[in-house]
Amino acid sequence: MVNAKQERRRYSRVNFHTEVQLSQNDQHFRSEVVDLSLNGILIDTPQDYVIRADQPINALILLADETEIRMQLVLVHSSSDVLGFKCESIDVDSIAHLRRLVELNLNDPNAAERVLHELVAPKT
Repeated sequence: MVNAKQERRRYSRVNFHTEVQLSQNDQHFRSEVVDLSLNGILIDTPQDYVIRADQPINALILLADETEIRMQLVLVHSSSDVLGFKCESIDVDSIAHLRRLVELNLNDPNAAERVLHELVAPKT
């Protein structure tokens, strides 16, 4: 059975564990990505962090071979275990890297078409 949260989700999420560097104003901290999508990321809650939920957060996800994904995020939910962020903006190069990463990690022959649709479909 699919729960309501899964039904509302339009973006394919993939488990992908790597370091993320977050910054907001003069605050900087690191954490581990739990999963990501074209719409946002979920990270492990860092030990010590200060985030203002009313301000954007810059994220830098370093991939292999010096490739990076840069996103501007807003905090949408938090717990003692994880923090969830929604992507507010992302540059063209980063979205291409993220699209490819999602595509490769879905293990689905139709993933490329679905991910492309997610990129161009109007937001609701």
